[in-house]
Amino acid sequence: MKKYLPVCLFAIILAFSACHSNDYAPKPRGYFHIDFPKKAYKNYDGGCAFSFDYPVYASLNPDSSKDTQPCWNNLSFPQFNARLHLTYYDVSSKKEYEGLVEDARTFAFKHTVKANAIDQKLISYPEKKVYGIYYAIEGNTASSVQFFLTDSVKHYFRGALYFNERPQYDSIQPVVTFIKKDIDRMINTFKWKN
Repeated sequence: MKKYLPVCLFAIILAFSACHSNDYAPKPRGYFHIDFPKKAYKNYDGGCAFSFDYPVYASLNPDSSKDTQPCWNNLSFPQFNARLHLTYYDVSSKKEYEGLVEDARTFAFKHTVKANAIDQKLISYPEKKVYGIYYAIEGNTASSVQFFLTDSVKHYFRGALYFNERPQYDSIQPVVTFIKKDIDRMINTFKWKN
């Protein structure tokens, strides 16, 4: 027994010294790997007063909610569990137009409670008579992007991006960035038919 005592003490000291190290380095933050599809687009030129490009990896379907109106659509991104809700209104008066613009602002700023920031960007393509405002909403909010487009006279088109899950901005941020490029393409190619 005395013969093994120095070996046992050495093993115990070695075990304790191995557990104590001052060389601790924090692990980098990890994220899920997301396979993004290659960017490719097709044109929507349905029976509505507008046309635009949208991604081939998304499906454009008529809105099926109970209060739906003609030319209301959902652009679904099933691989990301996301939906861009698109609505259109024929504008018949200045008062109606002003009400729709105010509704867009109200809907975007409803997210102020949970938003870290709401950035507004003016949209102006005078050669196509396409004007509007783009709202980029950061934080754990229900909607990350909202925008409206108008000719300021008789057409009004609105979009709002939603994810079908509890918002965790740090987790969905790469997907939001990816889809924002598709929304930018939609806005850049947007045209009124009359």
